[in-house]
Amino acid sequence: MCELCGSDEELSSFVVSGRDASEVTLCATCKTQIESGELDETHFNCLNDSMWSESPAVKVLTFRLLNKLGRQDLVDMMYLEEDERAWAESGLEDDAEDALVYKDSNGVTLSGGDTVVITKDLDVKGTTFVAKRGTAVRNIALVHGNADLIEGRVNGVKIQILTKFLKKS
Repeated sequence: MCELCGSDEELSSFVVSGRDASEVTLCATCKTQIESGELDETHFNCLNDSMWSESPAVKVLTFRLLNKLGRQDLVDMMYLEEDERAWAESGLEDDAEDALVYKDSNGVTLSGGDTVVITKDLDVKGTTFVAKRGTAVRNIALVHGNADLIEGRVNGVKIQILTKFLKKS
């Protein structure tokens, strides 16, 4: 039986990566979607049940899938031992770095160290100056965990700027 959805058709084993790597039994539908990264949220409604499994590998896989699906409400309900949570989160770190793509107002990908130009006059909170349109911001830094923000120096002050007000030069 599939340890996620309960199906008994086309079963095979799947290795849950991480420091305690172990196998779970999955149906072809679950395994194909997990390996391709294209998750059908309606199929994975079964995670409501699998999150209560006794198997640590099933709980870890469920935790990772719920995170990918953006189901924070269910993630918050899950109970994982400390070592299980560390194992589950270790698989998310690689995915999170790949998932964040920083883009300017024109959709051009930004990288740390790039030079950008401000496209609109911006009031800078906590200061008395305005970052003027056309100001070049050199050697930007990407804000960890938020693809909508970059950091850079304007008038000698380090500020965070929304990427929608920038264009790469």
